[in-house]
Amino acid sequence: MPPLTLENEALHLEFDSDNGALTKLVAVETGWEIVSRPHLGLSFRLLVPLPHQRDNPVFGEKQRLSNTEKSANGLTFTWDSVISEYGGNQNIKITLQITLDKRQARYQMTVENHSDCMVENVYCPYFGDLQRPKDEEWFKTFSYTYATAQEWWLWPTYQNSRGYYGIDFPTQFASDTHSVGAPMAPFMLLRGAKQGLYVGVGSSANELVAWHTELRPGYDNSLSTRVNASLHQLNGRTPDEPTIGGKDVATRFAAVHVPYVQPGETRALTPLILEPFQGDWQYGVDIYKQWRDTWMPMPTIPKWAKEPHSWQQIHINSPENELRMQFRDLPLIGEDCVRHGVKAIQLVGWNHGGQDQYNPSHDHDPQLGTHEELKEAITKIQAMGVKVILFAKFTWADRATERFRTDLVNSAIKDPYGDYYHYSGYQYQTATQLLDINTKRLIPMCFLDEEYLRVCDEEFNKILALNPDGFLFDECLHHTPALLCFDANHGHRYGSMVYANDNELIRRFSQISKAVNPNFLYAGEACYDWEFETYHASYHRSERVNHIPLSRYMLPDVPLLTAVTGFNDRNMINQCLMYRYIISYEPYNFKGRLDDYLLTMAYGKQMDALRTEIRDYLWEGEFRDKVGATVMVDEQAHQQFSVFKNRINGKSGVVVVNYDDSNSITAQVRLDNQQPLSRYRLVEDTAWQSSTDEVVVPPLSAAIMLE
Repeated sequence: MPPLTLENEALHLEFDSDNGALTKLVAVETGWEIVSRPHLGLSFRLLVPLPHQRDNPVFGEKQRLSNTEKSANGLTFTWDSVISEYGGNQNIKITLQITLDKRQARYQMTVENHSDCMVENVYCPYFGDLQRPKDEEWFKTFSYTYATAQEWWLWPTYQNSRGYYGIDFPTQFASDTHSVGAPMAPFMLLRGAKQGLYVGVGSSANELVAWHTELRPGYDNSLSTRVNASLHQLNGRTPDEPTIGGKDVATRFAAVHVPYVQPGETRALTPLILEPFQGDWQYGVDIYKQWRDTWMPMPTIPKWAKEPHSWQQIHINSPENELRMQFRDLPLIGEDCVRHGVKAIQLVGWNHGGQDQYNPSHDHDPQLGTHEELKEAITKIQAMGVKVILFAKFTWADRATERFRTDLVNSAIKDPYGDYYHYSGYQYQTATQLLDINTKRLIPMCFLDEEYLRVCDEEFNKILALNPDGFLFDECLHHTPALLCFDANHGHRYGSMVYANDNELIRRFSQISKAVNPNFLYAGEACYDWEFETYHASYHRSERVNHIPLSRYMLPDVPLLTAVTGFNDRNMINQCLMYRYIISYEPYNFKGRLDDYLLTMAYGKQMDALRTEIRDYLWEGEFRDKVGATVMVDEQAHQQFSVFKNRINGKSGVVVVNYDDSNSITAQVRLDNQQPLSRYRLVEDTAWQSSTDEVVVPPLSAAIMLE
């Protein structure tokens, strides 16, 4: 029988009329055949464990459709029951709706489980033959992690992310649980340099959807000395031909749902959206931004945090008891900040036991002074015009405490065996701890448990009683290694997503704080995108030449901070200029004082003065990353630049950075709109110069050019 077809202005899809497998997927505007070999077509895959056989899959391509309905804009496939590999027929009904609008295809699956088994995993959509665009030099995935992007090679190299002992084929799931998929990483791009396919969730529901690829049958050469044009070593090389040794070469891709559909339960799974795009990653991310902005509100940011400014992070104690500074001496740090024009202090290690001990306690550390001494020090610093932000942490409980063993253990996230998960923790200072001998192990706690939320409220009130200007919730971005909680005594369903109440926790805190301080700042560490529904600001570390400013691009106006630790750290300060990051000054890895690295301070103040001078571009303008301009150096594309669009006059400014520590560069800058760049200045030179679309940037410096 001929295939069933759907088409809109962006996508052409074909399905096998017998089993519903996707046999062809084409980007209409470019002709890219994303899926092209019908005999490799797939529809879905289930995991339905049996008492004696946990790995009991259901392969959708082996099922026969019970019914097909076609409408003007879609198809509905129904399988009344399915046949599993080791358990035979299972009374599980699958309904898959694929609908098209102007440019997108939407996959929506419903599982009706009338069997005696659990449906743990559902792969949908499921591509059996993901093809790269023919004219690309490389093909990668692209998704969110820790304020930037994680990219995995698909071709000419395939990057395996799982131990070969546990898989049959090279496989990719993110190695960090906090970026395996939605809601933390709500979309993935499958892309070359010039075009790609956007795959993202189509609902704000907090359900786990993990991004997955697989290379079949495997590498052609697992040890190779060949390199491609981008000088990427081709170890683990993807076979170039469509077959190898008589076996089809195919890259599979799936959005893997982990719904734990119980016997007798019906679940509509998170819908998935497909849309092709042309251009670099920013054009794929624009698809996500347009959707997210239709539903996600954002809080009002305190006025002071919206101004150009910088912070200092300082640590005063750890589990190994350094006791670096008494509370009564903290005003000295405030005086340093006043002298150097720093607006805010993030105070770390003030809580009992220091950083990463006795969690979730937010009592003051009595070794550093009294509660009143800490409160008085905060008041004195605030009187100087400097804000005080207290380090906080609610994700964990310290396993070594009696409080955890006798009380909090009941609120710990549990695995399917009824045991709590544990995280390895962090090492501080002494050789004993750096060798991981006496490290405090951390237990992820369940935010879906009302009893633990009550504990968090009590601990937050201890912070609020000190009258700080806000807190920074360290590690708010994850619950590693937990993804789901299986303790139904917490009041949630079996296998609930543990990230589901991340925003609810902050909403509850906000209800408490608004009567005391309506301008209380809620900051977190590397908040994932959906957390900005409640958080005002986010802190991360980005000390990499190839850092991708994904969070900044997704949220052009949110205050984002990054750590600056070097003693002449001009490149990190230039990065802050390029990506509109707030400087977090952190000499001696946030154990020192601002006078400890005066070269860094001097350049940082020059940079902040520049972006204050032309804040209409560099602070209040829209960050566009590389969209809108090209920069060439020695006839090669230069990567360290960004475009800001002035929201008042619509004109562009281009920041060009030279990371080289010894050589100047001569950069040719062209705006896509062909308008000339009329003037420029360097960070360290306050004089503006006329421009001919070319600028010489000294080593370790940056220039701003204006249209």
